[in-house]
Amino acid sequence: MSTGAENVGTNRDVMKLPPFRRLALGWVFSNFGDSVLFLTAAIWVKQLTGSDAAAGLVFAALGLPALLAPFTGRLADRYRRRPLVVINNICAAAVVLALLLVHDAHDLWIVYAVIFLYSNTAYVTAAAQSGLLRDLLPDRLLAPANGILSSIDQGLRIASPLLGAGMLTLWGMEAVVALTVACFLTAAGVLATLTLAESAHDMDAEESFWRSTTAGFRFLATHPLLRRSLLTLAIAIGATGVLNVTIFATVDQGLARPPEFLSVLLGFQGVMAIAGGITASMVIRRFGIPATIAAGVVLLAAGVLSTALSSLALVLGGAALTGISISWVAIAFITLRQTETPPGMQGRTSAATQVIMNVPQVAASVIAAALVGFIDYRTLIAAMGALCLLAVLPLLPGGKHQAKPGTDTVLSGGRGTNG
Repeated sequence: MSTGAENVGTNRDVMKLPPFRRLALGWVFSNFGDSVLFLTAAIWVKQLTGSDAAAGLVFAALGLPALLAPFTGRLADRYRRRPLVVINNICAAAVVLALLLVHDAHDLWIVYAVIFLYSNTAYVTAAAQSGLLRDLLPDRLLAPANGILSSIDQGLRIASPLLGAGMLTLWGMEAVVALTVACFLTAAGVLATLTLAESAHDMDAEESFWRSTTAGFRFLATHPLLRRSLLTLAIAIGATGVLNVTIFATVDQGLARPPEFLSVLLGFQGVMAIAGGITASMVIRRFGIPATIAAGVVLLAAGVLSTALSSLALVLGGAALTGISISWVAIAFITLRQTETPPGMQGRTSAATQVIMNVPQVAASVIAAALVGFIDYRTLIAAMGALCLLAVLPLLPGGKHQAKPGTDTVLSGGRGTNG
Protein backbone atom coordinates (compact mmCIF):
# COMPACT_ATOMS: atom_id res chain seq x y z
CA MET A 1 0.00 0.00 0.00
CA SER A 2 1.54 3.26 -1.13
CA THR A 3 0.80 6.58 0.51
CA GLY A 4 3.31 8.74 -1.36
CA ALA A 5 2.30 11.89 -3.15
CA GLU A 6 3.86 10.49 -6.29
CA ASN A 7 0.84 8.18 -6.60
CA VAL A 8 -1.38 11.09 -7.55
CA GLY A 9 -1.50 11.70 -11.30
CA THR A 10 -1.51 15.01 -13.12
CA ASN A 11 -4.09 16.83 -15.22
CA ARG A 12 -2.08 15.91 -18.31
CA ASP A 13 -2.15 12.20 -17.39
CA VAL A 14 -5.93 12.05 -17.21
CA MET A 15 -6.51 14.16 -20.33
CA LYS A 16 -4.51 11.63 -22.36
CA LEU A 17 -7.39 9.15 -21.99
CA PRO A 18 -9.98 9.40 -24.85
CA PRO A 19 -12.93 8.02 -22.79
CA PHE A 20 -12.37 10.65 -20.11
CA ARG A 21 -12.19 13.39 -22.74
CA ARG A 22 -15.55 12.23 -24.10
CA LEU A 23 -17.08 12.15 -20.62
CA ALA A 24 -15.72 15.66 -19.98
CA LEU A 25 -17.22 16.89 -23.26
CA GLY A 26 -20.65 15.60 -22.26
CA TRP A 27 -20.15 17.31 -18.89
CA VAL A 28 -19.42 20.60 -20.69
CA PHE A 29 -22.75 20.63 -22.53
CA SER A 30 -24.81 19.37 -19.58
CA ASN A 31 -23.33 21.86 -17.14
CA PHE A 32 -23.47 24.75 -19.59
CA GLY A 33 -27.21 24.28 -19.87
CA ASP A 34 -27.44 23.90 -16.11
CA SER A 35 -25.49 27.09 -15.40
CA VAL A 36 -27.44 29.13 -17.92
CA LEU A 37 -30.79 28.01 -16.56
CA PHE A 38 -30.67 28.19 -12.77
CA LEU A 39 -29.14 31.66 -12.47
CA THR A 40 -31.16 33.17 -15.30
CA ALA A 41 -34.35 31.72 -13.79
CA ALA A 42 -33.59 33.51 -10.51
CA ILE A 43 -32.96 36.80 -12.32
CA TRP A 44 -36.15 36.27 -14.31
CA VAL A 45 -38.20 35.74 -11.14
CA LYS A 46 -36.65 38.88 -9.65
CA GLN A 47 -37.76 40.81 -12.75
CA LEU A 48 -41.26 39.34 -12.66
CA THR A 49 -41.86 40.00 -8.96
CA GLY A 50 -39.30 42.57 -7.77
CA SER A 51 -38.81 40.31 -4.72
CA ASP A 52 -35.44 39.13 -3.37
CA ALA A 53 -37.23 36.39 -1.42
CA ALA A 54 -39.04 35.07 -4.51
CA ALA A 55 -35.76 34.99 -6.46
CA GLY A 56 -33.98 33.26 -3.58
CA LEU A 57 -36.64 30.55 -3.51
CA VAL A 58 -35.48 29.47 -6.97
CA PHE A 59 -32.30 28.23 -5.29
CA ALA A 60 -34.38 26.55 -2.60
CA ALA A 61 -36.36 24.68 -5.28
CA LEU A 62 -33.05 23.73 -6.86
CA GLY A 63 -31.88 22.10 -3.63
CA LEU A 64 -35.06 20.42 -2.38
CA PRO A 65 -34.56 17.27 -4.53
CA ALA A 66 -31.69 16.42 -2.20
CA LEU A 67 -34.44 14.83 -0.07
CA LEU A 68 -34.97 12.27 -2.84
CA ALA A 69 -31.26 11.72 -3.53
CA PRO A 70 -31.07 8.34 -1.70
CA PHE A 71 -33.53 6.92 -4.24
CA THR A 72 -31.66 8.38 -7.21
CA GLY A 73 -28.43 7.01 -5.74
CA ARG A 74 -29.90 3.53 -5.54
CA LEU A 75 -31.08 3.91 -9.14
CA ALA A 76 -27.52 4.70 -10.23
CA ASP A 77 -26.16 1.64 -8.41
CA ARG A 78 -28.90 -0.65 -9.70
CA TYR A 79 -28.82 0.02 -13.47
CA ARG A 80 -26.19 0.60 -16.15
CA ARG A 81 -25.01 4.15 -15.73
CA ARG A 82 -24.22 5.19 -19.30
CA PRO A 83 -27.77 4.59 -20.62
CA LEU A 84 -29.10 6.15 -17.44
CA VAL A 85 -27.29 9.48 -17.96
CA VAL A 86 -28.30 9.56 -21.63
CA ILE A 87 -32.01 9.11 -20.85
CA ASN A 88 -31.72 11.50 -17.93
CA ASN A 89 -30.39 14.36 -20.08
CA ILE A 90 -33.27 13.86 -22.52
CA CYS A 91 -35.76 14.03 -19.65
CA ALA A 92 -34.12 17.23 -18.38
CA ALA A 93 -34.60 18.83 -21.80
CA ALA A 94 -38.29 17.88 -21.82
CA VAL A 95 -38.91 19.30 -18.34
CA VAL A 96 -37.26 22.65 -19.12
CA LEU A 97 -39.63 23.19 -22.06
CA ALA A 98 -42.46 23.78 -19.55
CA LEU A 99 -40.97 27.20 -18.77
CA LEU A 100 -42.46 28.38 -22.05
CA LEU A 101 -45.84 28.31 -20.26
CA VAL A 102 -44.82 31.09 -17.85
CA HIS A 103 -46.07 34.56 -18.80
CA ASP A 104 -46.23 36.61 -15.58
CA ALA A 105 -45.91 36.45 -11.79
CA HIS A 106 -49.13 34.44 -11.51
CA ASP A 107 -47.35 31.51 -13.19
CA LEU A 108 -44.50 31.52 -10.71
CA TRP A 109 -45.42 28.08 -9.43
CA ILE A 110 -44.48 26.64 -12.82
CA VAL A 111 -40.95 28.03 -12.48
CA TYR A 112 -40.51 26.45 -9.05
CA ALA A 113 -41.99 23.13 -10.26
CA VAL A 114 -39.71 23.02 -13.31
CA ILE A 115 -36.61 23.86 -11.27
CA PHE A 116 -37.53 21.16 -8.74
CA LEU A 117 -38.06 18.47 -11.40
CA TYR A 118 -35.05 19.46 -13.46
CA SER A 119 -32.90 19.46 -10.32
CA ASN A 120 -33.90 15.84 -9.71
CA THR A 121 -32.38 14.92 -13.06
CA ALA A 122 -29.16 16.64 -11.99
CA TYR A 123 -28.97 14.41 -8.91
CA VAL A 124 -29.38 11.30 -11.07
CA THR A 125 -26.56 12.45 -13.35
CA ALA A 126 -24.27 13.22 -10.40
CA ALA A 127 -24.89 9.84 -8.77
CA ALA A 128 -24.37 7.92 -12.03
CA GLN A 129 -21.26 9.88 -12.96
CA SER A 130 -19.60 8.83 -9.71
CA GLY A 131 -19.61 5.22 -10.86
CA LEU A 132 -18.76 6.07 -14.46
CA LEU A 133 -15.68 8.01 -13.47
CA ARG A 134 -14.54 5.25 -11.16
CA ASP A 135 -14.95 2.63 -13.86
CA LEU A 136 -12.93 4.75 -16.29
CA LEU A 137 -9.96 5.65 -14.08
CA PRO A 138 -7.49 4.20 -11.57
CA ASP A 139 -7.35 5.76 -8.09
CA ARG A 140 -4.27 7.85 -8.85
CA LEU A 141 -6.12 9.81 -11.55
CA LEU A 142 -9.25 10.60 -9.55
CA ALA A 143 -7.99 13.85 -8.00
CA PRO A 144 -6.90 15.46 -11.30
CA ALA A 145 -10.04 14.17 -13.04
CA ASN A 146 -12.22 15.71 -10.34
CA GLY A 147 -10.21 18.90 -10.64
CA ILE A 148 -10.82 19.11 -14.38
CA LEU A 149 -14.54 18.38 -14.06
CA SER A 150 -14.83 20.92 -11.26
CA SER A 151 -13.02 23.50 -13.39
CA ILE A 152 -15.49 22.82 -16.19
CA ASP A 153 -18.40 23.11 -13.78
CA GLN A 154 -17.28 26.29 -12.07
CA GLY A 155 -15.49 27.73 -15.08
CA LEU A 156 -18.65 27.74 -17.16
CA ARG A 157 -19.86 30.46 -14.81
CA ILE A 158 -17.60 32.80 -16.74
CA ALA A 159 -19.65 32.61 -19.92
CA SER A 160 -23.02 31.06 -19.14
CA PRO A 161 -24.38 33.62 -16.60
CA LEU A 162 -23.39 36.51 -18.86
CA LEU A 163 -24.84 34.76 -21.88
CA GLY A 164 -28.03 33.80 -20.04
CA ALA A 165 -28.58 37.31 -18.63
CA GLY A 166 -27.84 38.84 -22.03
CA MET A 167 -30.24 36.50 -23.82
CA LEU A 168 -32.91 37.19 -21.20
CA THR A 169 -32.55 40.94 -21.75
CA LEU A 170 -32.40 40.82 -25.55
CA TRP A 171 -34.73 37.98 -26.51
CA GLY A 172 -36.56 36.88 -23.37
CA MET A 173 -36.68 33.61 -21.45
CA GLU A 174 -37.76 31.64 -24.53
CA ALA A 175 -34.25 31.95 -25.99
CA VAL A 176 -32.69 30.76 -22.71
CA VAL A 177 -35.01 27.74 -22.69
CA ALA A 178 -34.08 26.87 -26.29
CA LEU A 179 -30.36 27.02 -25.50
CA THR A 180 -30.75 24.91 -22.37
CA VAL A 181 -32.72 22.22 -24.19
CA ALA A 182 -30.13 22.10 -26.98
CA CYS A 183 -27.33 21.68 -24.43
CA PHE A 184 -29.01 18.76 -22.66
CA LEU A 185 -29.80 16.98 -25.92
CA THR A 186 -26.21 17.44 -27.14
CA ALA A 187 -24.89 16.04 -23.86
CA ALA A 188 -27.12 12.99 -24.30
CA GLY A 189 -25.75 12.47 -27.81
CA VAL A 190 -22.12 12.71 -26.71
CA LEU A 191 -22.54 10.37 -23.74
CA ALA A 192 -24.37 7.84 -25.91
CA THR A 193 -21.06 7.27 -27.74
CA LEU A 194 -19.05 6.68 -24.55
CA THR A 195 -17.55 3.17 -24.38
CA LEU A 196 -16.40 1.60 -21.12
CA ALA A 197 -16.57 -1.63 -19.14
CA GLU A 198 -19.02 -0.87 -16.36
CA SER A 199 -18.71 -2.55 -12.97
CA ALA A 200 -21.36 -5.03 -11.84
CA HIS A 201 -24.62 -3.69 -10.47
CA ASP A 202 -25.71 -6.63 -8.33
CA MET A 203 -27.83 -5.81 -5.28
CA ASP A 204 -28.01 -8.00 -2.18
CA ALA A 205 -31.23 -9.97 -2.67
CA GLU A 206 -31.58 -10.46 1.09
CA GLU A 207 -31.38 -6.73 1.83
CA SER A 208 -34.63 -4.77 2.14
CA PHE A 209 -35.35 -1.88 -0.22
CA TRP A 210 -35.02 0.69 2.55
CA ARG A 211 -31.81 -0.78 3.94
CA SER A 212 -30.30 -0.90 0.47
CA THR A 213 -31.39 2.69 -0.23
CA THR A 214 -29.82 4.01 2.97
CA ALA A 215 -26.60 1.98 2.75
CA GLY A 216 -24.64 5.06 1.66
CA PHE A 217 -25.46 6.87 4.89
CA ARG A 218 -24.32 3.94 7.00
CA PHE A 219 -21.07 3.64 5.09
CA LEU A 220 -20.24 7.33 5.51
CA ALA A 221 -21.16 7.23 9.20
CA THR A 222 -18.77 4.35 9.94
CA HIS A 223 -15.76 5.80 8.11
CA PRO A 224 -13.79 8.05 10.53
CA LEU A 225 -12.38 10.61 8.10
CA LEU A 226 -15.38 10.65 5.77
CA ARG A 227 -17.66 11.23 8.75
CA ARG A 228 -15.65 14.17 10.10
CA SER A 229 -15.07 15.72 6.67
CA LEU A 230 -18.73 15.45 5.77
CA LEU A 231 -19.73 17.12 9.05
CA THR A 232 -17.47 20.04 8.17
CA LEU A 233 -18.96 20.30 4.68
CA ALA A 234 -22.53 20.04 5.95
CA ILE A 235 -22.01 22.96 8.33
CA ALA A 236 -20.07 25.17 5.90
CA ILE A 237 -22.17 24.51 2.79
CA GLY A 238 -25.33 24.71 4.87
CA ALA A 239 -24.34 28.14 6.11
CA THR A 240 -23.81 29.38 2.56
CA GLY A 241 -27.48 28.74 1.86
CA VAL A 242 -28.02 32.19 3.36
CA LEU A 243 -25.86 33.63 0.58
CA ASN A 244 -28.32 32.40 -2.05
CA VAL A 245 -30.78 34.96 -0.69
CA THR A 246 -28.56 37.77 0.62
CA ILE A 247 -26.53 38.03 -2.59
CA PHE A 248 -29.43 39.84 -4.25
CA ALA A 249 -29.43 42.40 -1.42
CA THR A 250 -25.64 42.72 -1.75
CA VAL A 251 -25.99 43.61 -5.41
CA ASP A 252 -29.05 45.84 -4.95
CA GLN A 253 -28.40 47.59 -1.61
CA GLY A 254 -24.69 47.15 -1.01
CA LEU A 255 -23.38 47.77 -4.52
CA ALA A 256 -26.37 49.69 -5.93
CA ARG A 257 -26.36 47.58 -9.09
CA PRO A 258 -29.20 45.96 -11.10
CA PRO A 259 -30.02 42.23 -10.55
CA GLU A 260 -28.20 41.32 -13.79
CA PHE A 261 -24.91 42.34 -12.16
CA LEU A 262 -25.06 39.09 -10.19
CA SER A 263 -23.95 37.33 -13.38
CA VAL A 264 -20.78 39.45 -13.37
CA LEU A 265 -19.94 38.41 -9.80
CA LEU A 266 -20.49 34.74 -10.56
CA GLY A 267 -18.54 35.06 -13.78
CA PHE A 268 -15.54 36.39 -11.87
CA GLN A 269 -15.99 33.66 -9.29
CA GLY A 270 -15.90 31.16 -12.15
CA VAL A 271 -12.52 32.47 -13.31
CA MET A 272 -11.02 31.79 -9.90
CA ALA A 273 -12.82 28.46 -9.62
CA ILE A 274 -10.92 27.33 -12.71
CA ALA A 275 -7.69 28.14 -10.88
CA GLY A 276 -8.97 26.24 -7.86
CA GLY A 277 -9.80 23.19 -9.94
CA ILE A 278 -6.47 23.18 -11.75
CA THR A 279 -4.45 23.54 -8.56
CA ALA A 280 -6.53 21.27 -6.30
CA SER A 281 -4.60 18.07 -7.00
CA MET A 282 -1.31 19.86 -6.32
CA VAL A 283 -2.61 21.20 -3.00
CA ILE A 284 -3.89 17.75 -2.05
CA ARG A 285 -0.54 16.16 -2.92
CA ARG A 286 1.27 18.70 -0.75
CA PHE A 287 -0.98 18.97 2.29
CA GLY A 288 -3.39 16.03 2.25
CA ILE A 289 -7.17 15.99 2.11
CA PRO A 290 -8.14 17.13 5.65
CA ALA A 291 -5.89 20.22 5.49
CA THR A 292 -7.15 21.06 2.00
CA ILE A 293 -10.77 20.91 3.16
CA ALA A 294 -10.03 22.98 6.28
CA ALA A 295 -8.16 25.67 4.33
CA GLY A 296 -10.95 25.79 1.76
CA VAL A 297 -13.61 26.32 4.43
CA VAL A 298 -11.64 29.19 6.01
CA LEU A 299 -11.29 30.86 2.61
CA LEU A 300 -14.99 30.31 1.99
CA ALA A 301 -15.85 32.09 5.25
CA ALA A 302 -13.72 35.07 4.23
CA GLY A 303 -15.35 35.14 0.81
CA VAL A 304 -18.91 35.16 2.05
CA LEU A 305 -18.18 37.78 4.74
CA SER A 306 -16.99 40.14 2.01
CA THR A 307 -20.53 40.25 0.59
CA ALA A 308 -21.57 42.33 3.60
CA LEU A 309 -19.37 45.17 2.33
CA SER A 310 -20.25 47.96 -0.08
CA SER A 311 -16.87 48.05 -1.83
CA LEU A 312 -16.96 46.51 -5.30
CA ALA A 313 -13.25 45.63 -5.12
CA LEU A 314 -13.66 43.77 -1.82
CA VAL A 315 -16.79 41.97 -2.96
CA LEU A 316 -14.96 40.85 -6.11
CA GLY A 317 -12.05 39.71 -3.96
CA GLY A 318 -14.47 37.69 -1.88
CA ALA A 319 -15.91 36.15 -5.03
CA ALA A 320 -12.37 35.07 -5.96
CA LEU A 321 -11.86 33.41 -2.57
CA THR A 322 -15.23 31.71 -2.83
CA GLY A 323 -14.39 30.30 -6.26
CA ILE A 324 -11.04 28.87 -5.18
CA SER A 325 -12.32 27.52 -1.86
CA ILE A 326 -15.36 25.74 -3.26
CA SER A 327 -13.18 23.95 -5.81
CA TRP A 328 -10.62 22.82 -3.23
CA VAL A 329 -13.22 21.62 -0.74
CA ALA A 330 -15.36 19.80 -3.28
CA ILE A 331 -12.49 18.11 -5.11
CA ALA A 332 -10.77 16.98 -1.92
CA PHE A 333 -13.89 15.45 -0.44
CA ILE A 334 -15.15 13.86 -3.66
CA THR A 335 -11.76 12.25 -4.27
CA LEU A 336 -11.68 10.90 -0.73
CA ARG A 337 -15.19 9.50 -1.04
CA GLN A 338 -14.50 7.89 -4.39
CA THR A 339 -11.31 6.16 -3.34
CA GLU A 340 -12.83 4.92 -0.07
CA THR A 341 -16.17 3.66 -1.42
CA PRO A 342 -16.66 0.21 -3.00
CA PRO A 343 -17.72 0.20 -6.69
CA GLY A 344 -21.25 -1.00 -6.05
CA MET A 345 -22.00 1.83 -3.62
CA GLN A 346 -20.77 4.83 -5.60
CA GLY A 347 -24.22 6.15 -6.42
CA ARG A 348 -25.55 5.73 -2.88
CA THR A 349 -22.63 7.39 -1.12
CA SER A 350 -22.77 10.19 -3.67
CA ALA A 351 -26.49 10.62 -3.01
CA ALA A 352 -26.05 10.48 0.74
CA THR A 353 -23.43 13.21 0.49
CA GLN A 354 -25.84 15.35 -1.53
CA VAL A 355 -28.52 14.97 1.15
CA ILE A 356 -26.21 15.73 4.06
CA MET A 357 -24.81 18.83 2.36
CA ASN A 358 -27.84 20.20 0.56
CA VAL A 359 -30.64 19.78 3.09
CA PRO A 360 -28.97 22.23 5.52
CA GLN A 361 -28.32 24.59 2.60
CA VAL A 362 -31.94 24.50 1.47
CA ALA A 363 -33.15 25.02 5.05
CA ALA A 364 -30.83 28.01 5.41
CA SER A 365 -32.12 29.46 2.11
CA VAL A 366 -35.74 29.13 3.21
CA ILE A 367 -35.03 30.67 6.62
CA ALA A 368 -33.04 33.51 5.08
CA ALA A 369 -35.82 34.19 2.56
CA ALA A 370 -38.24 34.53 5.49
CA LEU A 371 -35.90 36.75 7.54
CA VAL A 372 -34.33 39.01 4.91
CA GLY A 373 -37.32 41.33 4.98
CA PHE A 374 -37.00 41.84 8.74
CA ILE A 375 -33.27 41.49 9.52
CA ASP A 376 -30.49 43.46 7.87
CA TYR A 377 -28.86 41.22 5.27
CA ARG A 378 -25.41 42.05 6.68
CA THR A 379 -26.38 40.52 10.02
CA LEU A 380 -27.36 37.31 8.26
CA ILE A 381 -24.04 37.29 6.39
CA ALA A 382 -22.06 37.78 9.62
CA ALA A 383 -23.83 34.83 11.23
CA MET A 384 -23.16 32.73 8.14
CA GLY A 385 -19.43 33.58 8.16
CA ALA A 386 -19.07 32.67 11.83
CA LEU A 387 -20.76 29.32 11.24
CA CYS A 388 -18.39 28.59 8.35
CA LEU A 389 -15.40 29.13 10.63
CA LEU A 390 -16.86 26.84 13.29
CA ALA A 391 -17.21 24.15 10.62
CA VAL A 392 -13.42 23.64 10.66
CA LEU A 393 -13.51 22.23 14.21
CA PRO A 394 -14.17 18.57 13.25
CA LEU A 395 -10.99 18.58 11.13
CA LEU A 396 -8.63 20.03 13.73
CA PRO A 397 -5.55 17.84 14.51
CA GLY A 398 -6.33 14.72 16.47
CA GLY A 399 -7.94 12.51 13.84
CA LYS A 400 -6.25 9.17 13.19
CA HIS A 401 -7.09 8.69 9.52
CA GLN A 402 -5.20 11.27 7.47
CA ALA A 403 -5.76 9.79 4.05
CA LYS A 404 -4.32 11.00 0.79
CA PRO A 405 -5.38 10.05 -2.73
CA GLY A 406 -3.66 6.93 -3.90
CA THR A 407 -4.03 5.31 -0.46
CA ASP A 408 -6.03 2.12 -0.81
CA THR A 409 -7.90 2.09 2.47
CA VAL A 410 -11.31 0.81 1.43
CA LEU A 411 -13.26 -0.38 4.43
CA SER A 412 -15.36 -3.03 2.77
CA GLY A 413 -15.13 -4.98 -0.45
CA GLY A 414 -13.38 -4.08 -3.67
CA ARG A 415 -11.17 -1.14 -4.36
CA GLY A 416 -12.20 2.47 -3.96
CA THR A 417 -14.45 4.05 -6.53
CA ASN A 418 -14.72 7.47 -7.99
CA GLY A 419 -17.67 9.79 -7.66
